[in-house]
Amino acid sequence: MRGMVLVLLALFAAFPAAAQVAFPLHTGLNADGLAVIMDAKDRRVRLRAVNWFGAESAALVPGGLDRQPLGHIAALIRSGGFNAVRLPWCNEMVERNPVVDPGLVAANPALKGLHALAVYDAVVRALTDQGLMVILDNHRSRGDWCCDAAHGDGLWYTPLYPESAWLADWKTMAGRYRDNPRVIAAELRNEIRPDASMGTTPSWGTDDAATDWRLAARRGADAVLAVNPDLLIVVGTPAYQTDLSPVRRHPLSLSLPNRLVYAAHDYAWDRSPDELADPLAFEIGAWQRWGFVREGGHPYTAPVLISEWGGCVQGPCAPDRAAFVTAFAQYARSSRIDWAYWPLNGVQMAGYNRKAGALEGYGLLKPDGSDWANPALVKQLTGN
Repeated sequence: MRGMVLVLLALFAAFPAAAQVAFPLHTGLNADGLAVIMDAKDRRVRLRAVNWFGAESAALVPGGLDRQPLGHIAALIRSGGFNAVRLPWCNEMVERNPVVDPGLVAANPALKGLHALAVYDAVVRALTDQGLMVILDNHRSRGDWCCDAAHGDGLWYTPLYPESAWLADWKTMAGRYRDNPRVIAAELRNEIRPDASMGTTPSWGTDDAATDWRLAARRGADAVLAVNPDLLIVVGTPAYQTDLSPVRRHPLSLSLPNRLVYAAHDYAWDRSPDELADPLAFEIGAWQRWGFVREGGHPYTAPVLISEWGGCVQGPCAPDRAAFVTAFAQYARSSRIDWAYWPLNGVQMAGYNRKAGALEGYGLLKPDGSDWANPALVKQLTGN
């Protein structure tokens, strides 16, 4: 465990502040011919983000606001060396927009009595006031945990939330933060996958209107960019975003150039024991699955954001879950890839296969949200 923490320390530390970034962002090639994210002055912007879940869950509110003040959480993220937050949301939050359960914001009296979207607004504002960048992530349609094939929401639409609703909700979210330059990106949908409830399997490049995520992603991107042309558009492929190989034959193109960022997810169960034990094998696997798209000169060339990766960092840890953190961290340092750790949260929220308030073993925060789960990590990051 100590070795894993030291690797995390080196990974998270010593990066320029997000406050120094000139907005808006775009994509381009660096001196090595790799696709990267750049700021308005054509300087490399490398995202080191954390996922803060909850607004995509049945609670419809980012987790931990019952335990710590919002300002404390935002400042803690910033002091930890992160420069961005991937902030999931669901269509139910936008369309139903209920008054939040006061118990879910118990540590934030100013948020009591507010509707879910207003709480989300407050979270975005607190994060960006700290100089952090925000990635809006449409994680699900109905509020719940994610993701499997048995509990629905595998595609970008459902019977209750058709594509027209998905597009309209994205326009709402894009417009809502249009005047906040630190809201930098729209991840159009999380982990497109088979949906047993509808008997559908997603595709890429098939031209099937009901299943082709590539076509739908283009429509989603057009909707977002029509409202806010400065946003980066983040898109993964089917099969839980673990493999970008479909874009070799069927690359995605957007109506505006230099906006596309491909997304990939990476966890221990996506890796062989050899990859977890051998950095070279890990790097080869990463290149084959999704790293190849960064290479310049191809129709599919674009930066890659590993918008989810994570492993066990507190509590009883299975060996492969702990080993993955070390292996990915080593790869991230050598490849200089953009990433978002899953998750920030120290405790679970309600949903299938979840227990509200139970320890989140992958979480970087203590269960009470007061500090990082490992004091050595925070001490090294803050220099105290």
